[in-house]
Amino acid sequence: MNFHTLFCFLMVASAGAQASTEPDPHSYAEPDKVTVNALALDLAVDFDKRELAGSAELSLDWHDAAAHTLVLDTRDLSIESIHAIAADGSSSPAPFTLDARHPIYGSALRIELKQAAPKVSIRYHSAPGASGLQWMTPQQTASGKHPFMFSQSQAIHARSWVPLQDTPSVRFSYRAHITAPKGLRVVMSADNEIKAALDGDFSFHMPQRIPSYLLAIAVGELAVAETGPRSAVYAEPGILKKAAREFEDTEQMIAAAEKLYGPYRWERYDILVLPASFPFGGMENPRLTFATPTVIAGDKSLVGLIAHELAHSWSGNLVTNANAQHMWLNEGFTTYVENRIVESLYGKDVATMQLVVDDQELLTEMKDLKAEDQLLVTQLRGGDPDEALSGVPYDKGRWFLRFLESRYGRETFDAFLRAYFDHFAFSSITTQDFLDFYSANLEKQHPGKVSAAEINAWLHEAGVPDNAPQAHSQRFDAVDRAAADFLAGTLSAKRLPAKDWVTSEWVRFINALPEKPEAAQIAALDKAWKLSDSGNSEIAFRWFVATVRAGYTQARPQIAAFIQHIGRRKLVQPIYEELAKTAEGKAWAIEQYTKAKPGYHPITQGSIEKVLGL
Repeated sequence: MNFHTLFCFLMVASAGAQASTEPDPHSYAEPDKVTVNALALDLAVDFDKRELAGSAELSLDWHDAAAHTLVLDTRDLSIESIHAIAADGSSSPAPFTLDARHPIYGSALRIELKQAAPKVSIRYHSAPGASGLQWMTPQQTASGKHPFMFSQSQAIHARSWVPLQDTPSVRFSYRAHITAPKGLRVVMSADNEIKAALDGDFSFHMPQRIPSYLLAIAVGELAVAETGPRSAVYAEPGILKKAAREFEDTEQMIAAAEKLYGPYRWERYDILVLPASFPFGGMENPRLTFATPTVIAGDKSLVGLIAHELAHSWSGNLVTNANAQHMWLNEGFTTYVENRIVESLYGKDVATMQLVVDDQELLTEMKDLKAEDQLLVTQLRGGDPDEALSGVPYDKGRWFLRFLESRYGRETFDAFLRAYFDHFAFSSITTQDFLDFYSANLEKQHPGKVSAAEINAWLHEAGVPDNAPQAHSQRFDAVDRAAADFLAGTLSAKRLPAKDWVTSEWVRFINALPEKPEAAQIAALDKAWKLSDSGNSEIAFRWFVATVRAGYTQARPQIAAFIQHIGRRKLVQPIYEELAKTAEGKAWAIEQYTKAKPGYHPITQGSIEKVLGL
């Protein structure tokens, strides 16, 4: 792109953008009348009671002169008192009501104010079973010495530990004062102090405005190691050295993303490695990504997850989807940026293999999805947003952006994306906001490249359009030939050319196995390559699914150890789903789940219990 065109992009970017006012069906809040612009927390961490107790002070922007009711989202919070704080600092009790509890959305907290107060202060405490908090006994941690607690606010779990407007359409800055047992470290999605004294008293500040799902806290026996001038790793002491070595390329990842999409605007990018019960691969909490230890493979083969969470610093954290209907704006952009970071650092070959695997697994997943669940812009029908996510917003969203890149050219599309992130920085937007910006800054600048019908097909029709660009890996061609020969019986398991295969090649091979593999073939593979003992979680969970399908029960001890040790939903849920297809397998799965449940996060518990019909 020439300088003049780039200059025009950046001039548009400087205009800024307003947050969306589209209603969020998963929130009781009324941001068209009033919005929270700042939060001040003062909380005590009580491991014995398994609760956070204290106060939340909310600073408010009123948009409707006739409004005097503040509606907040809560779930199982005990509200002790509420005070309105006037402009002069004086306070007075404010009457409030708590609506009946909805099983998914919780209870609306309605605060009646005589006038539009600039602040309210709420004293409260969380419930021991708060859905957004996991309290772990010392026995559930790596050292076995100290308890551990961490939050997971996405999708709508922030309301279980803070009363607020729990919708991505509202953004706020925050401060926090947290007290905890001495000797433990408290960290938050804010300005963590690497050299903080572990005296039980911690203070935090997040000056950039974030949506509620990015509010995060963790407390435990945590050590820290710096990995760069603006990055560090926090982890339990026993795994810190290994984690720091695995994530030593973090600064290079930040620099690669900045080169593509503009400056990193969050000052630091630290990583917290959580216990294995963490329900997700990673959570992009700004300044402090929460990461599963299952990505520590020892060879950096799974650090694409860190690239993904870092990419959220531009797509998701910086430019946020206004509600779950537009999740592709978060995850689709992030998955696209992730692949570009991987390509920049580890080469096109590695990035292409990642694309091929993801494309293939998306198409396989779509076979079991209803047509309405294959749309990029979803038609929200209520329900639990935790159960609504699939590969569609991630991989179909990324594929759509690859399609636009293929039509406009990478250089032009990169400049467009950079301008997009600048224009909508620290805003929450809808798909229409994206389309308006796209129309003015890409479509009209380069007419005739993409039709309106093509855009509509990607966003509003099921499946993946025929014009989707196809990724191809020559290394996978060799894997496919080996898989075909093995399945045909002309190549033995021990003669597979797999000695130097990387993770993606093993994933490709396992995915090439038939829906119901022969038990003898699975046994031969296991004997030759010890796949049931793999320490690579991405290989292991796919392999375990294949063993269940084949009836290869010899892997049951390793499966039991895997699902009892790991709580990452992506890794364990497919195994439970496959086991549940037979009466015997389901009975065994329930037996294992009973043992594993205490170490699972509530989010994982809910998903597995649904699979097992509990």
